[in-house]
Amino acid sequence: MLCGDMRGVLFPVLLLFPAFSFSANTLSATESLTISSNKTISSPGNIFELGFFKPSSSSLTYSFHITKDNMYSRLSLSSTGSLQRFTWIEAIQNWNQFWYAPKDQCDDYKECGTYGYCDSNTYPVCNYGSDGCVRKTALSCKGGDGFVRLKKMKLPDTAATSVDRGIGIKECEEKCKSDCNCTAFANTDIRGDILDTRNYAKGGQDLYVRLAATDLEDTTNRNAKIIGSCIGVSVLLLLCFIFYRFWKRKQKRSIAIETSFVDQVRSQDLLMNEVVIPPSRRHISRENKTDDLELPLMDFEAVAIATDNFSNANKLGQGGFGIVYKGRLLDGQEIAVKRLSKMSVQGTDEFKNEVKLIARLQHINLVRLLGCCVDEGEKMLIYEYLENLSLDSHLFDKTRSCKLNWQKRFDITNGIARGLLYLHQDSRFRIIHRDLKASNVLLDKDMTPKISDFGMARIFGRDETEANTRKVVGTYGYMSPEYAMDGIFSTKSDVFSFGVLLLEIISGKRNKGFYNSDHDLNLLGCVWRNWKKGKGLDIVDPIILDSSPSTYRPLEILRCIKIGLLCVQERANDRPTMSSVVMMLGSETAAIPQPEQPGYCVGRSPLDTDSSSSNQRHDESWSVNQMTVSVIDPR
Repeated sequence: MLCGDMRGVLFPVLLLFPAFSFSANTLSATESLTISSNKTISSPGNIFELGFFKPSSSSLTYSFHITKDNMYSRLSLSSTGSLQRFTWIEAIQNWNQFWYAPKDQCDDYKECGTYGYCDSNTYPVCNYGSDGCVRKTALSCKGGDGFVRLKKMKLPDTAATSVDRGIGIKECEEKCKSDCNCTAFANTDIRGDILDTRNYAKGGQDLYVRLAATDLEDTTNRNAKIIGSCIGVSVLLLLCFIFYRFWKRKQKRSIAIETSFVDQVRSQDLLMNEVVIPPSRRHISRENKTDDLELPLMDFEAVAIATDNFSNANKLGQGGFGIVYKGRLLDGQEIAVKRLSKMSVQGTDEFKNEVKLIARLQHINLVRLLGCCVDEGEKMLIYEYLENLSLDSHLFDKTRSCKLNWQKRFDITNGIARGLLYLHQDSRFRIIHRDLKASNVLLDKDMTPKISDFGMARIFGRDETEANTRKVVGTYGYMSPEYAMDGIFSTKSDVFSFGVLLLEIISGKRNKGFYNSDHDLNLLGCVWRNWKKGKGLDIVDPIILDSSPSTYRPLEILRCIKIGLLCVQERANDRPTMSSVVMMLGSETAAIPQPEQPGYCVGRSPLDTDSSSSNQRHDESWSVNQMTVSVIDPR
């Protein structure tokens, strides 16, 4: 029985001649169909025709003949069962094979037996064994059976197939269900055992195999169980993963905060004696309050929670001392946590020194210390969080530097100068920073500069002017000649560093690793050479030159270049004090002396041969102590 149209019967034709494109007319009143074929669609002209005839309602036959008189074709059947069709090619005087069968194991007749089907893409090719299979439950003639849909199938042997062109697929299903002899249907109604079927990767037809109601229910239940099992296993694995992550996180936090109380007290007493007052000792008398520090001592657990257990996502920067993290306290306040690395070159003395100094300092241009944390093996400083990170992350970045017009750079310069003046003159102590550089200047949301990182700083008495050290610490490119060569430092050492920073702000270039086509020793040499030639504006950052006329003030820029050169003079006594620098920056009429030659010994060191303005550390987005440490011993 053919259901709907003749495509089900034409399928074997497509199988026999897959390399051909077919066109067919419709069945005529005489119940015949002619199929003509050409080798390719672009090559018109029929090569052969297949004629289908329906002499009775229970049979269908077809005939084949070549339509071209000048074409010769022969069909060959070998002793092994291989069927081949050859055509004679006149141009090469030879026979050409254009079709053969079988093409693979699944083309062999009844390869997989009764009710089995063949799939050449699987191993073994027979899905139910080479002998096929038998029904578990006999079919019913009372309409209780159902059908299983198999996709991309070659229809089985059609020897016992009935055809009914007058009905569709739904009517075909009902008709097959009411016929006890019908075992499957597709475009054809198949009777008897299902033989010679296979599965294709592409093409084929849907084959609906009839099953008893109980077997169909088993199949449905089995599929439901498989789907349910997959979902259940997936949910279980997901829950296990969530539980594992939660347990791992809790374990890390427990390990991080689990220290001996005795060791913690001992560590705190060692590091923070006369530096930090724990809450239990804050009932001190009013007379001694000026000598003690009301600096909060924070618990490690609170800091760990604030930084999400020191997550990499909260990492702001990294340097010689360790890593800086962004955090948020339970009250919503944002903080920056400077966590000293156990391998840090900044040791216990430097940590204690920084806490001592910065806790006593209060100025708008100095970073504010909110508290500290001392735990077994851990030393941390908690600062206010500044949204715009460090000056170097703006000044030496091609994208961010575009936002720094001259007015903003001039305001930043003035802020740094006032902060340094406070350290040298206006605070309770005279403090030498010793590591002033662009990465140690932070910017708040209003781009107000704040000097940070006091680990290398030293306190001077009011009657002290300079000191000497065998341990030279700092950053090459910012160190003054007398400090780098002889270990002598003073307020004039910080003035030198300020001068380098001022020239970097004006030029947009780093002094460390500076290079140009004239082979200047460093940025200072380039600025000095242009200044002597009267071309001081040639070193100005192009971003400043391209800014609007209202913010570009050449005379003010030249005055700042001159001040910067005064600050980097080779002899410390020739350099101005920070009070003079602040006065010269703030006055357009102040007399400014002519600068002498800069100190060139701050140029590229042997350790910095790989440094360049195009090869900067990517982690300098925060004020980090990326210092070069050198111990210079005299001969």
